[in-house]
Amino acid sequence: DWAPFWLSLKVAGVATALAWCFGVGLGWVFARTRLPGRGLLEAICMLPLVLPPTVIGYAILLAAGRRSALGGWLHAHLDYSIIFSWHGAVVASAIVALPLVLKSAVAAFAGVDRTLEAAARTLRQSPWSTFVRVTLPLAWPGILSGTLLAFARAMGEFGAVYVVSGHIAGATDTMPLRVEKLFQEYRQPASMAVASVLAVCDAVAGPDGRTGVMDDAARAAIRDVFEARSAAGDRVLAVATRELPGATAL
Repeated sequence: DWAPFWLSLKVAGVATALAWCFGVGLGWVFARTRLPGRGLLEAICMLPLVLPPTVIGYAILLAAGRRSALGGWLHAHLDYSIIFSWHGAVVASAIVALPLVLKSAVAAFAGVDRTLEAAARTLRQSPWSTFVRVTLPLAWPGILSGTLLAFARAMGEFGAVYVVSGHIAGATDTMPLRVEKLFQEYRQPASMAVASVLAVCDAVAGPDGRTGVMDDAARAAIRDVFEARSAAGDRVLAVATRELPGATAL
């Protein structure tokens, strides 16, 4: 039964696209601007790296469940809910994958030579044209590495997807959920087979999957991601204490 495989690909693909759009946009803002509260916003965006996935899923339930303002409005006016559907799995996977794209994009944009952008402006290129033709191509290796990591993370997400999607057979049964189900049914060979397929998919989607070589920008971006994971908890508390006077705990 390949249904979980195709569902996982669909969920991971859409989730990665969402994470890419928000991660690249926020990455450029964090790398090039000094917005008030920028540090706090960046720390909040990095929370999925340190919070348990089940907590992320529970937060989505609180924000988009039928008893919430958003979920209630969607159900009343559109008869729609992301809870217990593959759309919810997409949202959960996108949230947990976002920090991987974001941190890589910040490092990649910060490493772009600003003189090249200035040269493009002297040639009467608009800001958007400069971004598309100069900035994004120069930052692309680092962004691509973060995107591949995000896809692999979304492909293998279990905890947040389990809480949000409800583990409905044939509807939200992704590969990680199928592995858990088969294991609970004591079907060890089948569980190992699905887990092996998932491991191969994640290995192929990894940053070294196609070429076996990463350039310095890509390598630096990935290093920054894992350094950020180890320091994100302390950063959240420190930033909150600095930018929210009187705050002693999150």
